[in-house]
Amino acid sequence: MKNFVVKTIANAGALAVAVWLLDKITLTGDSTGRQAGTLIVVALLFGLVNFLVKPVVKLLSLPLLILTLGLFTLVVNALMLLLTSWLAGVLDLSFHVEGFWTAVLGGLIISVVSWALHVVLPDED
Repeated sequence: MKNFVVKTIANAGALAVAVWLLDKITLTGDSTGRQAGTLIVVALLFGLVNFLVKPVVKLLSLPLLILTLGLFTLVVNALMLLLTSWLAGVLDLSFHVEGFWTAVLGGLIISVVSWALHVVLPDED
């Protein structure tokens, strides 16, 4: 359970960095507490999308992943971020990613920051 909480916090931190760096990824809210809560819920949603949908998409796009030597993973990450943005809109959360190329850059930022946070944070269960 502790590992799940650590990964969720790391995802929320990575999403916060992407929101901070990119103008077209928006997180709105009345207060900082509401924004932090929304960020945690979006991080849970992003983790759920990555857990359920991403393996299927990667399996279906395996020929493209091999052909591009893994660079197609950037596109898959962007699609997962766009799907998370769409689901956040459906759930009336104030998180939005505007455009595919913003999602590509946001996915890259989230991947790098998540990796760095997972290196620093403990990984015990």
